[in-house]
Amino acid sequence: MLTSLSIRDVVLIRRLDLAFRPGLGVLTGETGAGKSILLDALGLALGGRAEARLVRHGQDRAVVTAVFEPGPGHDSLAILADQGLEAEGPLILRRVLGADGRSRAFVNDQPVGVALLRRLGDTLVEVHGQFESRRLLSPANHRALLDAYGGLEKRAGAVAAAWDAWRAAGAARAAAEEALAAARRDEDYLRHALAELDDLAPGEGEEESLAAARTLMMHGEKLLAAMNDAAGELNAGRGVEDALRRALRLLERSAEKAEGRMDAAIAALARGAEAVAEGLQALDRAAASLDLDPRSLERAEERLFAIRALARKHNVVADALPALRADFAARLAAVEDGGTELEKLRLAESAARAAYAEAAGVLSAERAKAARRLDRAMAAEMAPLKLERAVFATGVEALDEDAWGESGRDRVAFAVATNPGAPPGPLDKIASGGELARFMLALKVVLARADPVPTLVFDEVDAGVGGAVAAAVGARLAALAATVQVLVVTHSPQVAARGDHHWRVAKAVMEAGEGVMTLVDALPADARQEEIARMLAGAKVTDEARAAADSLLRGGEGA
Repeated sequence: MLTSLSIRDVVLIRRLDLAFRPGLGVLTGETGAGKSILLDALGLALGGRAEARLVRHGQDRAVVTAVFEPGPGHDSLAILADQGLEAEGPLILRRVLGADGRSRAFVNDQPVGVALLRRLGDTLVEVHGQFESRRLLSPANHRALLDAYGGLEKRAGAVAAAWDAWRAAGAARAAAEEALAAARRDEDYLRHALAELDDLAPGEGEEESLAAARTLMMHGEKLLAAMNDAAGELNAGRGVEDALRRALRLLERSAEKAEGRMDAAIAALARGAEAVAEGLQALDRAAASLDLDPRSLERAEERLFAIRALARKHNVVADALPALRADFAARLAAVEDGGTELEKLRLAESAARAAYAEAAGVLSAERAKAARRLDRAMAAEMAPLKLERAVFATGVEALDEDAWGESGRDRVAFAVATNPGAPPGPLDKIASGGELARFMLALKVVLARADPVPTLVFDEVDAGVGGAVAAAVGARLAALAATVQVLVVTHSPQVAARGDHHWRVAKAVMEAGEGVMTLVDALPADARQEEIARMLAGAKVTDEARAAADSLLRGGEGA
């Protein structure tokens, strides 16, 4: 919900800070006092159109900051997370508008685009005035609203899952068809290429091992000479190993008399003799392993170069040749089995389509039932609002198959006929400004639990009505405020009396040449009575008007 609104230098407002609470808040004041300025300022913070005229005369910029507590799981938190913005604590939307008409937007003090500000604003506040375009008027939102009203979210989710499964099955079938067609076109090439690969039969990692063997054989004579020279050095004279073992025997004869002082030397010399022996044996084995046959080198080079040439031919690395061979074999197998696998995929796609059609059909039937319930509920709400001759109709229209989608196979649209016998049409095309605001009020009351926007603003929803109808408007606003935060700009004392919180908007002539300013005061109980009496009586407030105001505030017969 909206917790505070801070306005700086907007039209006639120099500095204003308002705090809001849950329930029904009412703003009253004489025509022209500046109530619309408050809505313009709030709209600016919510990403609305920025116009230079909103900056107070003589100032460089206007600033509006709106603070919200969206509550756990609210849509705005998902938007924040998606943008990598802080999603804990209050949500602060701020807009700075320069006198040149340029504006900057901020969310939690992070600069953002105005489009993001507008997306967040649409999830947090819904303004119902007499002329603006509103979210409830867009048919794009009607299907989701009907599903929420009818408690059909799980069924809609099942339809979306069935749609995804159908799309995936169709994609798999299409890919298989394309692959089979390509394989049939390329059958001769595939057979030739597969035969080449089978003849050569390259193994994974074979190129690397052949290259290493080739390098070894190319340097075999040099390596053998080096090993022979090393062995010669070790065996020169009596040989290193023999010298070590003679020294070891000499020490071992006197070891008992040394009381352990020669043990470390004896152990080291023993290890050295063993190491020399092992080294000589290893040199012998290495020399014996060298293949110095020129024909072996020739065969290794021929196979290495053949593998590399085949890899270049198919534009792959040599290690990918076995996988390429498997792919060619699979494509040929698909040709040879006559499309058996493709037929399985077609059957799977057909089954997925049938599952989607069944789930969507059930959802359509449930939507039709929910639409009838919604229409009856709207009829009950419209009668007390002086709309008893109007007909509200929720249209659930079947779509052609090429228009089916994850939301089902229905088009949902709210329509209204204000005159008996006239065909229903779009709300904003058929209803007048005052009627439209009351239609929106009735719709919001009916959809209160289905629509997640936590703060609703009604601008003169009571326009053109009075008496019992105004009282009915007030009662419905109060009922709505039990589930969401409601702010209403009103000229009706019956509506104002229903408020949990009351602000009076007025113009005042300031000192020191500051001109006229709009001021907003939060009214205590006694001041509320006086304000409502003014709304009843006009310029001169009488005792009778005060008594009637008191009756309205107490919810007496005058309400």
